[in-house]
Amino acid sequence: MIKHITGEQDKKQYEEFVGGHPKGHFVKSLKWAEFKKPWKTEVFVSADESGKIRGSMLIMISRVPKTRYTHMYCPRGPVVDDGDSDTLSELSAEARRLAEKYNAYELAIDPDITERDEDYLNLLKSAGFAINNTKYRPEYLQARYVYRLYLGGLDEESVFANFHSKTRYNIRLASKKGVNCRIGGREDLPAFHEIMKETAARDGFLARSLKYFEDMYDALAPENLRLYLAEFEGTPLAGAIAIYYGDKVWYLYGASSNSERNRMPNYLMQWEMIRWAIELGCGIYDFRGVTGDMEKTVLEGLIRFKSGFDASPADFVGRLSMVFRPRAARYIESAQSFYRALIRKFQILKTGRT
Repeated sequence: MIKHITGEQDKKQYEEFVGGHPKGHFVKSLKWAEFKKPWKTEVFVSADESGKIRGSMLIMISRVPKTRYTHMYCPRGPVVDDGDSDTLSELSAEARRLAEKYNAYELAIDPDITERDEDYLNLLKSAGFAINNTKYRPEYLQARYVYRLYLGGLDEESVFANFHSKTRYNIRLASKKGVNCRIGGREDLPAFHEIMKETAARDGFLARSLKYFEDMYDALAPENLRLYLAEFEGTPLAGAIAIYYGDKVWYLYGASSNSERNRMPNYLMQWEMIRWAIELGCGIYDFRGVTGDMEKTVLEGLIRFKSGFDASPADFVGRLSMVFRPRAARYIESAQSFYRALIRKFQILKTGRT
């Protein structure tokens, strides 16, 4: 039985199901959907005769500019138990109905499964999804390659002991050198944003706007979001946004100043966020994305930093899609490729980096 989530009781039941499921993810939460407006969101579940939820999909719908079509995106894919083909089929049928309603040319997903999860991948393929890991797809929003620290019920002392010796040393060094890490409030977002702009200029990417972070904070804090600031004598040296949902904490955004880097503020800040995950009883602390090309010298330091916290790589299967209108898909993808090439040229001109 398909049921769309509307009332408060429905929302509560939905959050309990998704938050408690191994494939639960903050991008599937109703708070995140609220933050992601003006995307239109459809949330529906498959339930048994007693009303118990068996599976769910949260679909975000956006209008394709200059066309009569929309695009549908289900971040981190449907939430369905392994091997439950009946529930997945029921959810997929409802997604097709919505595609007709909104004139969508495609439904894209990036499920919370690794490349080695062949049984679940085959389940998705049988429901009509095909792998489509085209580079630079705007719908491919979630990182394909991440580093994760598996906490497994360990206490702080045990988790800390598993870090690389250099990582433990740098955490202690930050404290010895006078770095203090605190939880910031909304009023601290401008300071964080200034560091973010500094980081963007240094590393060659375009920073999100201050309003973006303010809207995110308003939607998720304080229950599901924390702003961390690492400071020396009251001056912010690094900042980060951490998200909590279900049994995971994600290191979502991070920034660091060009000043006082020898005080190792990022190490202490990461440890404080990991401590939050331990305090919450989470099973996973997710460091988020890294490149799939582990040989790139430019990212060796980033990979070394994350692996120093005993984190290990998780390579997700990537982007799958269910195409409803192939001709429209080919036209739109060609136009989007051209547009992305222009944006890339603009980024190179703005940052001076290739």
